[in-house]
Amino acid sequence: MLSILSRFLIRIRKRARKSFDWLKGWFHAHVTLKWLCWTHQPLRDLALFQRRIPFIERREYSQNGEDGIIAAIFAKIGTTNRSFVEFGVEDGLQCNCRYLLKHKGWKGLLMDGGKWPDENGVRQEFVTAENIELLLQKYGVPPEFDLLSIDIDGNDYWVWKAITHFHPRVVIMEYNANKGPDASVTIPYDSAFRWDGSDYQGASLRALEKLGREKGYTLVATDRCGVNAFFVSAPLVPGNFSPPSFAQIFHPAAYKGIPGKGHPADPKGRPWVTI
Repeated sequence: MLSILSRFLIRIRKRARKSFDWLKGWFHAHVTLKWLCWTHQPLRDLALFQRRIPFIERREYSQNGEDGIIAAIFAKIGTTNRSFVEFGVEDGLQCNCRYLLKHKGWKGLLMDGGKWPDENGVRQEFVTAENIELLLQKYGVPPEFDLLSIDIDGNDYWVWKAITHFHPRVVIMEYNANKGPDASVTIPYDSAFRWDGSDYQGASLRALEKLGREKGYTLVATDRCGVNAFFVSAPLVPGNFSPPSFAQIFHPAAYKGIPGKGHPADPKGRPWVTI
């Protein structure tokens, strides 16, 4: 009986915490963000706006509340063609661009290498550095568009590097928080790579930040769960964003909101490439 009561109290505490977090997010989105935009102040800590737009438990859109950060970024820089590209979306039910697609009048391309029902508009494509630009051409993506989101749990660094003829204004990249803030590494390129569930995947935040600078982007934020990094085209940053230092932007792994929780270490001890 006591264990049942304990589990019940734990659930109540979790629900209360999530409700409070949502209310904080609502306040920052509807009060803080509007005030900063109205007074033309640059945004500094974009993680303040991290929240799931649906109420409390619904997980129909972004995984870790990225919706709120995306909304804050475009509140400052505006939109052009409201076009997005996102790949690594599984069935497309929970991804960074779904809310924009369903409720904000955006259109774009969703791709994933798995076999998922096509009811959510996901194109089955296994993305590589060799085919990414051919795929963007195949699906009629405009050369300049508003948002690119990459989450393929593997060759993320190399695929972004291979995109040279398309120029999104905002890029969201999943980073490997297990590598810490100092390492500048990525997995070696392997066009057939498939993630095995370990921490041998993707690239560190430092490596992605370097690549972003080379491509003309500024790292402006990461989410508090240590999953996604947000880059904005450098000419759009002055006056709109005042990013903190790299050390402050970096968030360690806290998958599913649990501090310290990350993917297990690579049991094979495979090598990394230093960037």
